[in-house]
Parts: sequence; structure tokens; C-alpha cells
Amino acid sequence: MLSLADVFLLMLFATGAAWLWRGHGVRERALALAKQHCARLDVELLDGNVAFRRLALVRDGKGNRRLARIYDFEFTVTGEQRLTGSIQMFGNYLGRIDLEAHPFQAQPQHEGKVIHMTEWRRNHPKPDEQRRVD
Repeated sequence: MLSLADVFLLMLFATGAAWLWRGHGVRERALALAKQHCARLDVELLDGNVAFRRLALVRDGKGNRRLARIYDFEFTVTGEQRLTGSIQMFGNYLGRIDLEAHPFQAQPQHEGKVIHMTEWRRNHPKPDEQRRVD
């Protein structure tokens, strides 16, 4: 027969296994979010993985302390140096992503012809100026 202590230990083991299984899903979500973030910033995520660093009580966007899983990853901009980043996850929800300071290439804001305001105003008259011309 099972005693109450045996049932308690069995439930404790099942809870731990379920928590680890769920943690694997959170890690996969963190990896997907890190890939998206690196692609948006035009940096390369190295090794294609995130590594669990620790559990911590972290303030969320509303200022409440919540239990967060913190994962580390490495990225590169130039291909020569490895830089670190971290991602905080509140369950399956993103807390924040931090990247180590890194060099970046500024993208030109406007490519092509420069528009002068006098020329633009001549081609786009105000509605009240259009009535006067008619």
C-alpha cells in the first residue's frame, strides 16, 4: 500500500517533471523571440540557441515583482567578436531583451533625390491658393 508520504513524494516528482517540461516550451519561445529581435536589429544570433541562466524576481512593466526565467545568448555584428544578450520571460510572455553595447552601421534615412521645400510647395499648393488661381 502507498502511504501518505509516498503519495506526497510522487506528486512532488510529477510537479517537478511538469515544471521542467513547461520550461522547455518557454525556452523555445525565448529562442524564437531572440531570433526575431536579432533579425530586426540586423545582427546575427550565434549558435542558434539560448541558455538558461537563472530564475529571479524581476519587476514587470507594471512594477510588480514576478518570477522570471532569464536566458543568455550570443550575437555578433561584425563576425569577429561575440557579444552577449539576455532575454527575460514571464511564463510564455516576453519581459525584455537586453543586448551588450555593439557597433552598428547607420542606414541612410532617405535614399534618392533630395526634395527642396520651395519646389514641393510649388507642386503642392494649399487648398485656399488653388481657389485663387481658378
